[in-house]
Amino acid sequence: MAIADAERRRMVPATGARLLLDRLADHGARADYAAWVLTAAGEHAYAAVLADDGEVTLTPVAAPADADAEADLRMLAKLTARAAPKRVADGLPAWPPRVLRWRGAGRGA
Repeated sequence: MAIADAERRRMVPATGARLLLDRLADHGARADYAAWVLTAAGEHAYAAVLADDGEVTLTPVAAPADADAEADLRMLAKLTARAAPKRVADGLPAWPPRVLRWRGAGRGA
């Protein structure tokens, strides 16, 4: 289930960028996510496919974020994908329903 627009809009930071992965489907060894870079200047939506071998595909749905913010989103997706086998070994679902991080001044945003 994708995040509601109103809930996502409440996550927009006054400064920096908020990176959001919201799981749409779990296919075992891979998962589909709606992904966003949220900034005070706008929202940048992506379709993301994560594989448990660490492979990530990000496809902009509309205007992409700047290169640095997109790189931060890609790294968050890769870290999430690489963690999937460990999560399973720990008895957790491979793919978390939501991953949210903030990047402020001096931290890539």
